[in-house]
Amino acid sequence: MTSMATSAPRVRPGSFLTLHYRLAGPAGDIINTFAGKPSTLTLGTGELSPAVEQRLLGLEEGASARFEIPAGEAFGERNPDMVQWVARKLLVRMGDPDERYGVGDVVQFPTPDGRGSYAGAVRELGEDKDGDGHPDAVLFDFNHPLAGQPVIFEVNVIGVL
Repeated sequence: MTSMATSAPRVRPGSFLTLHYRLAGPAGDIINTFAGKPSTLTLGTGELSPAVEQRLLGLEEGASARFEIPAGEAFGERNPDMVQWVARKLLVRMGDPDERYGVGDVVQFPTPDGRGSYAGAVRELGEDKDGDGHPDAVLFDFNHPLAGQPVIFEVNVIGVL
């Protein structure tokens, strides 16, 4: 009688994964699930950038790996056109009229079709010309926080389906 060794499942396009991962740039962690609950996601659905997904392909269930991704590859280059002033009246129409914004806050905006959202980080507050305690406009940066930066991606693949 011979026993046949079975190999662990490998990550492939479309795999459903359970994993712990960490994405970090020069300023530190952007996301780190190692201390908490693992993430579950499906490759190819846009939950991770294509450059990050590419590095997962071929890893076996149970594998741990660390990748250094060159500047601009993981989340593209910074695009200056994605730093924009948003008028207060638009912010009121899209959300809470009493919302207070601070530099560094991340704000979710609905997509034009209303099916999704995208985020912008507050970079600067405009003047309060009418004296109501709210800036007339807010400068948002809609670039990914790691755009144009080198990225460290660490992963522990817990399960592959």
